[in-house]
Amino acid sequence: MATCSHCGVETELYDGGVPLCVKCSTSREVKRKPPLQTAQIRTALVSQIVQATARVSAANQKFSDVIGHYPSGLPQPDGVQRIKSASNELTVARKEMMKAHKRLNDFIEDGIVPEDLKRSG
Repeated sequence: MATCSHCGVETELYDGGVPLCVKCSTSREVKRKPPLQTAQIRTALVSQIVQATARVSAANQKFSDVIGHYPSGLPQPDGVQRIKSASNELTVARKEMMKAHKRLNDFIEDGIVPEDLKRSG
């Protein structure tokens, strides 16, 4: 049997994995942040999608601009690197957007709250 982490009395009661007797449990004030509400979580996840979509749009425009500088289809030697960089930036932005969509989908479909949106005590 464990002992209460506050007063040392033997107890079988646990609070968050910490042994705690009934007396200490009822007498102490629990200071925990309230969990985020469903609407707040959904709003945060949708906001992340909006931001990710804006990054994809900007990266796509940058990629189109870089490609548009070479109407003949044959870029200058430094142009190849510019195209690769713009392409990589667009790829990363798209992956971030897909991740944001997956997080929202997981929350809506399965009720999974992302770790960064959980509040702990």
